[in-house]
Amino acid sequence: MKTPSAPALLYVPDRLPHWPVPLLVAFHGAGGGPGDMLSLLQPEAQQRKVLLLAPTSYGATWDVLLDGHFGPDAMGLQHAMATVVEHFRVDRDRIAVAGFSDGASYALGLGLANGDLFTRVLAYSPSRIPPGRKDGRPTVFVSHGQRDPILPVSHTSHRIVPALEDDGYHVDYIEHGHGHEVPRPVVTASAELLG
Repeated sequence: MKTPSAPALLYVPDRLPHWPVPLLVAFHGAGGGPGDMLSLLQPEAQQRKVLLLAPTSYGATWDVLLDGHFGPDAMGLQHAMATVVEHFRVDRDRIAVAGFSDGASYALGLGLANGDLFTRVLAYSPSRIPPGRKDGRPTVFVSHGQRDPILPVSHTSHRIVPALEDDGYHVDYIEHGHGHEVPRPVVTASAELLG
């Protein structure tokens, strides 16, 4: 179990503008850490002047994936986001969630449940959509590798994307030729949705 002493990392781009900027919350995969998401998304965050908040799950993976409900991870995120909003001018119309693997599933669950807060959801190689309520209508981006040996695309995104579309969500989907990873062009394409 990870300690709650360092629940999140925040990347602040150089030379932020004086007007409100987007905030992207990024969830790591099972067994990973917030540094993984900073490494993945920091170049785009710098270029687009996006605050990048990367929380840490308190367990081996995110709470709703372990026991079916949002708990300490969601509460920790709420505190971290409140701290960011207190210290930076955040554009409330451009707050997004992203994640890789289990983090992508968490981003889908949290983003769809709080679609009035999160206007965009970026899910890289998700395994599923956690059950729960859905509020608002965030735009959704999903990517997945055709050669993913850990979360085969035929059992995951090939089911997730049609289910989202059947529920009336706009989904941008990229299926790339790699494995359980997020190629740089996919990161760039998803970042374009941040505005």
